[in-house]
Amino acid sequence: MRNRPIEVRPTAGALGAEIHGVRVADELADESIAAIRRALLEYGVIFFRDQDDLPNDRFLAFAKRFGQTIEYPFVKGLDGFPEIITVAKLEHERINFGGVWHSDTTYLENPPMGTLLAARELPPYGGDTLFANQYLAFEALSPAMQRMLEDLRAVSDSAKAEVTRTREDRMKSESSERAKRRLTAEHPVVRTHPETGRKALYVNVAHTTHFVGMTEEESAGLLQFLFDHQARPEFTCRFRWHPGSIAFWDNRCAQHNPVNDYHGFRRIMHRITLAGDRPV
Repeated sequence: MRNRPIEVRPTAGALGAEIHGVRVADELADESIAAIRRALLEYGVIFFRDQDDLPNDRFLAFAKRFGQTIEYPFVKGLDGFPEIITVAKLEHERINFGGVWHSDTTYLENPPMGTLLAARELPPYGGDTLFANQYLAFEALSPAMQRMLEDLRAVSDSAKAEVTRTREDRMKSESSERAKRRLTAEHPVVRTHPETGRKALYVNVAHTTHFVGMTEEESAGLLQFLFDHQARPEFTCRFRWHPGSIAFWDNRCAQHNPVNDYHGFRRIMHRITLAGDRPV
């Protein structure tokens, strides 16, 4: 096993850090994996550059050092690598995959712990990804608002079509029955991170429909306030992709939003999801 010195360089004041001195395709020592995990927990999202020589088997092996890899519920994985899905926008397409602020698949009873995304083909410009720190989003609220939200639970629904049209498009083209399922789950509006113990705001515009015990109409005003609040610029960082870049984010405390500003060009990414636990 190779054990190179690891350098962590923060990318913004709110969250995010680049990890240098790591070749993801290598069989990394346990100390290196532990250092990377510490950086993920501290910064919410971490980035690797210049990982061009990363075959799918080594990408998957790296991901498995951090948790159990799982299949995405609505998109078929690669042949031979069902845990790796292709996230693509082609030259003729206008809507990108997941192009709205969200935490991944919160409509699952056990939403994912983390997600890894590797750049395979990139447009000549555009296609950045934004990330937002949900610890800061919660901590910036007034004490009275924090207390109220801590008593609430909210419903996430995979069929929230007005902000997930790309998923609907993919469901129509996917022949398997699993792609046609509708999934819902209830989660606390404020979750406590199981490893750091910090509290994070845990609703998102892509999947959250209403508060438990309230109608969608009754929930709409407060939810819209939270959706706007949790993406305030001071809570965010922006990652510009280069060939060979990898992003690894903690879904328990960070949201992301891929910017759809590269019409007419191709963007191909490979994504791996790590199993999580039930939010509390």
